Amino acid sequence: MRCASVESGRQREAPIHLNGAEYAVVLVAVALGAAVQGSVGFGANLIAVPVLALVEPDALPATLTLLVVPLAAGMAWRERHRVHRSGVAWLMMGRLPGTVLGAVVVAVVSGDALAVLLGGAVLAAVVMSLRVVTVPVTPGTTFGVGVASGAMGTATSIGGPPVALLYQHREGPVLRATLAVVFALGTLVSITAQAIAGVVAGWHLVLAAALVPGTLAGLVASGPIARRVDAGRVRPLVLAFATAASVATIVRGLT
Repeated sequence: MRCASVESGRQREAPIHLNGAEYAVVLVAVALGAAVQGSVGFGANLIAVPVLALVEPDALPATLTLLVVPLAAGMAWRERHRVHRSGVAWLMMGRLPGTVLGAVVVAVVSGDALAVLLGGAVLAAVVMSLRVVTVPVTPGTTFGVGVASGAMGTATSIGGPPVALLYQHREGPVLRATLAVVFALGTLVSITAQAIAGVVAGWHLVLAAALVPGTLAGLVASGPIARRVDAGRVRPLVLAFATAASVATIVRGLT
């Protein structure tokens, strides 16, 4: 089934539904991504973005942005009592100007160049973390990380690593719940901006709704996994996924 959409003043066909095989592949990728994010706190897009980019690149970024809402909301509700509320406030205060900064810089500088720079910065932060450099969670550092997260999320759609690195020494539930609330609020801002920019179409909503079962399945599966992760394995996984995210961001910028 297809509907007409307009791009660069020309009429083109945009698929509303994937075929059966494509849908199954993307659904599994979304479920795996949700399970990872529900366990570690971030990482869903590391798995889902490359798969959807191969199957239906026009679905990005709107479809996965929409799917963040039920995933983040479910995570936040599950561990709502462990949210670091003051941290969320400072992160969001930083994320808003960071989003604007990222958009301005992308308009002036190549988005690919910015992706390489930000990915390199996260990779450097991972290396410093391995050398036992601990950044205290203060209003100043949290605000600064919020700016970095907003800028990186705008440029690359992957804004979780800076926040995760800041909270890597906190308990798993605190890290996950805080990230979830920031993602939920930040995603609402992103969706609004994408809608205003005209990059959210009806078929994106339909496809996102069709993929919600994968998100919910991954979220449910992440519950017992998260409990195992909390048994002393949170920080290594955070560093591993932050490294993967930074490398993916650099590769995306270079290619």
